[in-house]
Order: sequence, then structure tokens, then C-alpha cells
Amino acid sequence: MMPKDQNQSPILYRTTNEQADFRKMVNALDVDLLIRNGETQNLYHQYNKIDHINHAVVIYAHNKPVGCGCFKRFDDETVEIKRMFVLPEMRGKQLAAQLLQELEKWAIEEGFTNAVLETGVRQVEAIRLYTVAGYSRTENYGQYIGMEDSICYRKELK
Repeated sequence: MMPKDQNQSPILYRTTNEQADFRKMVNALDVDLLIRNGETQNLYHQYNKIDHINHAVVIYAHNKPVGCGCFKRFDDETVEIKRMFVLPEMRGKQLAAQLLQELEKWAIEEGFTNAVLETGVRQVEAIRLYTVAGYSRTENYGQYIGMEDSICYRKELK
């Protein structure tokens, strides 16, 4: 089900991995990343599964999905932000910042106090977003250790 946009302001919709528009945006993200990163992206595909994601957000503009993001539990205090994306034609409108804020707010509501995330060196928009949002570079964690195209970030949620 799609929320109705009555006043033309973007709508943030909390959902799960089962929602069709979330899946549609994730597919658009995968295409974007493959164009950006080429064959290197195939290495990361295994880490980007969206099965069992209970905390996903879709952002709508003019009654159409234009972006998404989600998080999953990383440890008892920390979530991992995943699958952040805004359609290229909708970038520059602060939609990704709104998505990120909504995910952080939801994580806090769920009792988490920290967030980590990974992005790629070619995703300059994402690097700028996370830096402005207060994320600090951290050593690559988990499956991203030793992956030179990966940049990892951490933030204390307040």
C-alpha cells in the first residue's frame, strides 16, 4: 500500500522488506551501483540481501517511491544502515538526509545507541551525506575488512 501525498511534501513510510516499493527502490539501487562500480559490485552483492529486514523506509514524492533505506541489528547497541538510495533525478532535495534521520529515529525508538554503515569510494554523494550527518570514518568492519573500495562510518545516536 502506498501512502497518499496530499500536500506534495515527501512522505516517509516505515515498512519491511516485503513491501513492493521498497523492493523496487532496492532494484534501482542495484542497477545504479552496477553502473558506478562495474564488476566490482558483484563482490558486494552477497552483503546486500534484504531478506528478513524489519526496518525499512521508503520515501515518496508526488505519490511515487523515490528512495529507500533500512537498518538491521549489528550488535546489542548498534544498527547497520543499509540500502540507502534516492533516484538520480530526485537528488539534491535533501531526501536522503530525511531518510537517514528517519532510520536513526526509528533505531533509537528500538533501543539502539549507535549506527554503522559502509559505502563505496565512488559514492561521493553518500560520503558527503554521512559526513554532514555526523558520521565519522572508522576502520572497515566485518566483511568489509580488506576491501579497498569500501569506506565505513560510525555514529552515536542521540
